[in-house]
Amino acid sequence: MKSRDYDRERSEKRLSLAEFLAAYNEDLPSQFPRVSLPYLKEFRKTYTGLFKSETWSLDQHRKKVMDWLPAHLKALEPRSSD
Repeated sequence: MKSRDYDRERSEKRLSLAEFLAAYNEDLPSQFPRVSLPYLKEFRKTYTGLFKSETWSLDQHRKKVMDWLPAHLKALEPRSSD
């Protein structure tokens, strides 16, 4: 009998936006930038084809967000007035 694969279950679980935000940043190596709600909303607008419902999953979205985020950090940062 196989034992439960908790990592796989966690990875494939359907998450709300807030749950994905927390799960994405959890245990993230320090060299990776943290994601925030505005970044995730922009990612979703950019990649509408990845979303057939309102849910997210670590399995389907985390790696794609990791690849996308560094190139978009500067463009998405709020600008301060000098």
